[in-house]
Amino acid sequence: MAFPSISWGRLLLLLCFAWVGDAEYIKYKDPKQPVNTRIKDLLGRMTLAEKIGQMTQIERSVASADVMRKYFIGSILSGGGSVPAPHATPAIWVNMVNEFQKGALSTRLGIPMIYGIDAVHGNNNVYNATIFPHNVGLGATRDPDLARRIGEATALEVRATGIPYTFAPCIAVCRDPRWGRCYESYSEDHKIVQQMTDIILGLQGEIPVNQTKGVPYVAGKDKVAACAKHFVGDGGTHNGINENNTIVDQHGLLGIHMPPYYDSIIKGVATVMVSYSSLNGAKMHANHDLVTGYLKSKLHFRGFVISDWLGIDRITTPPDANYTYSVQAGINAGIDMVMVPFNFTRFIDDATSLVNKRIISTSRIDDAVSRILRVKFTMGLFENPLADLSFADQLGKKEHRELAREAVRKSLVLLKNGNTPDQQFLPLPKKAKRILVAGSHASNLGYQCGGWSIEWMGGSGDITAGTTILDAIKSTVDESTPVVYSENPDDSFMKNNDFSFAIVVVGETPYAETLGDNTDLTILDPGPDTIRNVCSRVKCAVVIVSGRPVVIEPYLPLMEALVAAWLPGTEGQGVADVLFGDYGFTGKLSRTWFKSVDQLPMNVGDPHYDPLFPFGLGLAVNSSQPGFSGAKSHGDKKEITVCVALSLLLSMVLTFDLGIGIFQHRAALM
Repeated sequence: MAFPSISWGRLLLLLCFAWVGDAEYIKYKDPKQPVNTRIKDLLGRMTLAEKIGQMTQIERSVASADVMRKYFIGSILSGGGSVPAPHATPAIWVNMVNEFQKGALSTRLGIPMIYGIDAVHGNNNVYNATIFPHNVGLGATRDPDLARRIGEATALEVRATGIPYTFAPCIAVCRDPRWGRCYESYSEDHKIVQQMTDIILGLQGEIPVNQTKGVPYVAGKDKVAACAKHFVGDGGTHNGINENNTIVDQHGLLGIHMPPYYDSIIKGVATVMVSYSSLNGAKMHANHDLVTGYLKSKLHFRGFVISDWLGIDRITTPPDANYTYSVQAGINAGIDMVMVPFNFTRFIDDATSLVNKRIISTSRIDDAVSRILRVKFTMGLFENPLADLSFADQLGKKEHRELAREAVRKSLVLLKNGNTPDQQFLPLPKKAKRILVAGSHASNLGYQCGGWSIEWMGGSGDITAGTTILDAIKSTVDESTPVVYSENPDDSFMKNNDFSFAIVVVGETPYAETLGDNTDLTILDPGPDTIRNVCSRVKCAVVIVSGRPVVIEPYLPLMEALVAAWLPGTEGQGVADVLFGDYGFTGKLSRTWFKSVDQLPMNVGDPHYDPLFPFGLGLAVNSSQPGFSGAKSHGDKKEITVCVALSLLLSMVLTFDLGIGIFQHRAALM
């Protein structure tokens, strides 16, 4: 038999090419391979240093391409207000994120990092972004589809800055308005919070019909990974003190605080953040029974669990008293990614030492890294690790601002309208002799947005692009109607001016977290004096801009109308839309409005329930349809009593149904 003529050199060269071709095929880099196959292949190639690097999240201010490369860092975040430059453009953001990403990609295995940011009501750290109403306002809309659409818009605006991950939504069930994070909660009622978890579908994409429950899902480049927080019970701390102890029995835990997590996991949420708070004395960041035993094992959550900012440090009292123990307790409890966020070498060194000493098992590390990789593979980071400017035009987009304006309209709750049912004060006429607008919050965009807006604590004045309530009023009234603004008019001013009516806009100053804890819940001075001076001289509507109910009963007789506007964000036009009757009031209280702080905590269904305005109240203008509350005005005591009774009845029904509901949720997750 004859063979074709070929030199030995050429044959060896062909064999070499064939061998190299085989060597270049790496399963974890093949998007056609199942995610579990890619995870297993990549995990098997990783050193301990590479694994612990993946578990480390650092703040952008200490990050660099060299740091990413040297320490195999798995994630970066922007803390509240941490930006690459004041008024940074999408291009500046994208270039910064890509610079960090290139450092991660230049490592031996080329594992992309994931960048996270607190886009909790829009991409709120970023100048010129659309800032939506805070969750307390969205809960008043009772509109899950609106939440989903806000999620879609937020995802696009976050992607505009090259970021694929947001630490949202907060699904706390706030049971005490004295808590400084209460405005981050949709409601005191877990069922409303559960409904509003549809924002996850907007952020991440509609979950496929056959998706395995508990497995994270992110649809594509125009979506972002979401984060359900803060697991679990953060809204129920004793006396509403931030990071405090939640004292609750199993029935209360599973019936009030846990249900939103069932829904979030079913909807494919990618990550869960652990709460600073304790549960019956046990720090959640060290709670193995709930993080690993319940969240991961019983609810079958397959995404990754992330700590809060310096969260493991707070396991000890005082914080950072024994950091090595905190690393041990946090990771062994089930935390997969640690938001360090600054001294990352100490975390890496301690975690490495604990694994080498077998205090933290290799299997625990592998579980954590597998979960992190699952999210990264699922969201397509390996295929599209670098951001571009294709979404730059989405930041502050007109359509998104119109959506925010719609959200503002739907979130407003009318609490009083006239002193008798037959003498409604709202809507206001657009044509009038002269209108007074007063109050510290009428012409202050920063106050209007609240905390977590450009800066962590929020700010005052023109912090970003938007429309103040004053400007909205001026653009809404007839061009022949003069609008006079006086922040705090005194008695002399009121005597010497003749106004058709007044709009007084007052409320709280911005705050976040512990600095928002408040036992008084009073309106910012001189707000009460402004109400007295104005409303005693001219008929007035009072608009409250706040993150929670505040003390208002002493001033209620002075005013013709009272509107809860919550923290509406950048689109103040939505407030004027409803005040002047272009749209009707549809919002309903998702929180009980107390008479006195001495009543707190007080939630619908409590034996001592005696509110100023009950849960579910929301008046309609010129409508025969009463809605849930049925009350026409604060003065109609009979109908308010009916509303309270209905609220109590609803609570009894929910309690009766609790066991069946929990059973169904568990069954759905099995």
